[in-house]
Amino acid sequence: MLNLETESKFFDLGYKLIGGVDEAGRGPLAGPVVAACVVIGSDFVIDHDDLALVTDSKKLTAKRREKLFGVIKEKVLAVEIGIVDNLTIDKINILQASFLAMRRAINKLKIAPDYILIDGKFKIPKLNKPQTAIIGGDGQVFCIAAASIIAKVSRDWLMSEFDKQYPQYDFAKHKGYGTKAHFAKIAAHGPCPLHRFSFSPIKEMFLDKKIK
Repeated sequence: MLNLETESKFFDLGYKLIGGVDEAGRGPLAGPVVAACVVIGSDFVIDHDDLALVTDSKKLTAKRREKLFGVIKEKVLAVEIGIVDNLTIDKINILQASFLAMRRAINKLKIAPDYILIDGKFKIPKLNKPQTAIIGGDGQVFCIAAASIIAKVSRDWLMSEFDKQYPQYDFAKHKGYGTKAHFAKIAAHGPCPLHRFSFSPIKEMFLDKKIK
């Protein structure tokens, strides 16, 4: 169970609203990267049995993530997501696209945090807010873990919607990741407008080919 030890340190420093930030979708061969920001105040408590289960989204089943998605949105002060599509990822690279998605999520918030905690080793550039990057934060810090769940569930939903547009790729199953089944679909049908052409092996396979 995660506690609020890290957040409490910043509340004790005088910050009133903490925003946890994480992303989903850095690794896939197709689709957008999605970031989320979850905001809590100094009076926030883990007072719900499901909240006690919040942890790194990768450690949870899809069913558990979907349930926690609703509980998190109900219990915290504010939640927003930022989305950056695959075309932009190809233009600016996945790291910068992830930062852009994070800024978009933060800037959309109606209740703005005065301190940001972000998963990873890099602070978010071009963000005029104090922040701390925490390696492995999605498994250690409650608000970051909550953001990881919001981002993952949101992206999975988007990929399921894209599956309706491009049913031949089975995006609802693999969510764009480089699974054996996904590679087989690419080999059979070629790439589609959702694929990331800056990513290997798409880059090498279709360097001189246009998407269908």
